[in-house]
Parts: sequence; C-alpha cells; structure tokens
Amino acid sequence: MGDTFTTPPLQEPKRFTSAADAVQCLVELYDRNTLFLRQAFANYLEGEQPEHKVRVYYPEVRFRNTTYARVDSRLSYGHVDQPGLYTTTITQPALFRGYLTHQLKLLIDNHDQPIEIAESDVPIPLHFALESGSSLAVRRPQKITTALRDAFDVPDIAQVNDYIVNGTQEIEPGLPMPLAPFPAQRIDYSLHRLVHYTATKPEHFQNYVLFTNYQFYIDEFCRIARTMMSSGDSNYDSFVEPGNVITQSGDDAPSEGSAPPRQPQMPTYHLKARNGSGITLVNIGVGPSNAKTITDHIAVLRPHAWLMLGHCAGLRNSQELGDYVLAHAYVREDKVLDADIPVWVPVPALAEVQQALEGAVAEVTGLNGYELKRVMRTGTVASIDNRNWELQDQREPVRRLSQSRAIALDMESATIAANGFRLRVPYGTLLCVSDKPLQGELKLPGMASEFYQNQVAQHLEIGMLALSKMSEMKSERLHSRKLRSFFETAFQ
Repeated sequence: MGDTFTTPPLQEPKRFTSAADAVQCLVELYDRNTLFLRQAFANYLEGEQPEHKVRVYYPEVRFRNTTYARVDSRLSYGHVDQPGLYTTTITQPALFRGYLTHQLKLLIDNHDQPIEIAESDVPIPLHFALESGSSLAVRRPQKITTALRDAFDVPDIAQVNDYIVNGTQEIEPGLPMPLAPFPAQRIDYSLHRLVHYTATKPEHFQNYVLFTNYQFYIDEFCRIARTMMSSGDSNYDSFVEPGNVITQSGDDAPSEGSAPPRQPQMPTYHLKARNGSGITLVNIGVGPSNAKTITDHIAVLRPHAWLMLGHCAGLRNSQELGDYVLAHAYVREDKVLDADIPVWVPVPALAEVQQALEGAVAEVTGLNGYELKRVMRTGTVASIDNRNWELQDQREPVRRLSQSRAIALDMESATIAANGFRLRVPYGTLLCVSDKPLQGELKLPGMASEFYQNQVAQHLEIGMLALSKMSEMKSERLHSRKLRSFFETAFQ
C-alpha cells in the first residue's frame, strides 16, 4: 500500500478562549475520526479491500506560553512556568469532558492566553477506536487478502508509556513539552484494560476509590449500596456491579445490565453520585502485582483519592486483633515498582487524607483524642511480596522490620501508596489487624470467620466516611504540591 493513506479531510487548527467550546471541538473531531475508522473497518469485514491504509489522528491540545511571568501558583496545577509550546494528545473527550473543561479553563484563566485544538500526528489505532473491551478476534471472510496491519494502524508500544509521570522523558530542544501526564494511547490502553479486569465501563468509575483484598468487604458494600438504592433517600443515584448491572436509586432490583458468566479478575462496584463524587470499590485480591496493575489503569481517570482498606499482620505485642493501623510511612519490599520509582524515594503521608481517616475512625468508634489510641495506631506499614515469609528464617526480616519501626505488615499498601505518589493520585491506608504472627496469633479459620463478621462492617463504614469527608473538600486541596516534581504538566 506504500505510504499513501486514506484519511478524512484535515481539520485546520482552531483557537479558543472558552474551555467548554474547546472541549466540544475535541469531542466532534474525535467522534468524526473514530467514526471514519469504524466505518472503514466494517467495510473491511465485508471483504472490501482498502486501496490505501486507513489512518486517522488523535485530536491535540496546544498551548503556547511566551513569558516567564509568574501566575497564581497556589494550586499545584493549571499553569506552566516557562515559555514554550505545550501539547497533549486527547482520547475519548466526552468521557473526560468535566476533567478537560476544568484543566483548560485554569490554563486559559491563569495565563490569559487561548488554547488551540488541532489534529496531532499520532494515529488512532483501530483497536482503540472500537468500544472499550471489544475484540478483533472476528471470523474474517476468505476474500479478505489484506492483513489487518496493512489496512489499519495498531497500538504502538512506543506511545504506551509512563515517561512523563515517571519524570524520565527527555525533551529535545525545539520540541513541544507535555501538557498532560498521559498521552492518548496510554489512556486508551488503560481504559480497555479496566473493562477487562473489572467488567465495568470506565464511565462508571467514581473520583473516590477504595481498594480491598477480601470479598467480605465487597459483600458488605453491596448490602449497604442496595439498602441505599431501595430507600431512595441517599446522596447516591445508582449502584453498578460487574457486567454493568445498574440499580437506580429508588429501585429494589437492577434495571439494566447482565452479570458476567464468570467473575472478572478484580470485581469492581460503583456507588455513583453527581459529578463522579461517589465511591468505587475494587477487590484487588492478594499481592502487590495486582495492586500495581489496577492502579496503573485507574490513574488515567484522574481520581481525587484512593484508599487501601485491608487486613494486616500486627507486629507489636501491644496490638489486638481488630485494631486499626493508619499508615504514615511505608517500607517498600513489594519490588513491583522498583523500575518506575526508586525505593529511596520517600512516600509522604498526605495531611488531608490522614485527617479524614482519623476523623472517620473517631466518628464511627465514638472515641477521641487519647482514647482513640485504644483502637488505632499511626505508624509505618511494611509491604512484602512473599505471603509466606514466616516459613523462612525470620531473624533477618524481623530485625529489619524492627529497625524500620514498622507496626504492621501486608502485601499491597505500599504499592498503592507509592503508585499514588508516582501517578499524582492522593492516597492513604487504613488497615485492620487480623493476626499477630510474631506473637503466635496466626489467622486460623475459626478465628478469622468471627473476626471478619465483627469487624468488616465498621472498617468499611470508616473508609466510606473518610472518602465522604474528602469529597466535601475542594479537590484542589487533595491534589497536594507534595505530589509534584520540579518539572510538572499543567494538567493534574
């Protein structure tokens, strides 16, 4: 087919001083281009061989700053600090309409400069133009002689990366600087992965996310959500389960969707509220690899906060089963993030998140001040990648845990916190002590069942209340400058 392409007419760049108008232009351009690609693919499946390779491009936002003049930098985002051209490719702008409008309005207002919408030079892969979760494993008619890659663009691994958020991208002189933390193909990749892992559409994800490693929490969350929907008097307007099974507020049963024939790898549930201010709960299962996988993908939705609610081994004799641990530091022995964020990078506690969690524990338990120490300790949590660490020679790991001042041990919390720090998503951890291996109090079936039955409901209530407290804050307070490096993008 050579280097000639079949494309829709090129759209000339347009300048905007209205963020809403700019986002609408992005929506129209993206919809036009992806429709062109889907129609060409439909023809291909009917055996119509394209004369040239079919290619369309992602929309692009461009912003040019001409001065070093300082702007109001009380916000950690929404501005650039040096002259130059800043760009980012955009995908699924209708899904991100609220986010994009907010980011572009800040940029326009802070610099009193227009932004430009144009077509980029990055092709939209056919896979990403289809609905999230769609498969290309179709039965092709025998008369099709053109290979898929010869007829359409496929995902380019060079465009699916975390160079920007990792701070490893090197910008050559004269080239544009990044405007957003993720390029379009990286976002598209994660949106499709979210459907695969969670069996729910990206549009259902809320801005406040809970992660857990036990089905008990899911069962309790579903019970609470269904009660809220049935009563119809909560601030939540719908409840979404895997398979996009939706129960509307005021209903006793789902009105749409179909449960999948088998559970996804990370079952996910959404208690939805206006403007995405509800709660998403994900059962990540066991292990740091799962924790990294799901947070890598949810991060592209730019949530306002995520929390880990799970169980841990208490490391101190003074702790009791059922006590809470509020993490204020982490020992990272999970290993899965070592290539993305070095272990010497500190992962700080975020004041707004810590205050919301401590306030929620106090409110739910009825304890305050010094009395709160009866049920909760604040300290260092260590996360490891070996669930059966007790089977090894314990002297060396126990010495390291003691030197680190750790008070709890688990497999996921440090991963979720470190990835929050890396991906600029506010994070926090509240764990519940379920065993004390150093004192011989192991998690045995009978003990575990009684513990889970008594403690899970309260723990989940605390997590949900903490997120509710954070949702009442301005999101700007949560997106702390502690998460920003020397060279940051204007988009949060």
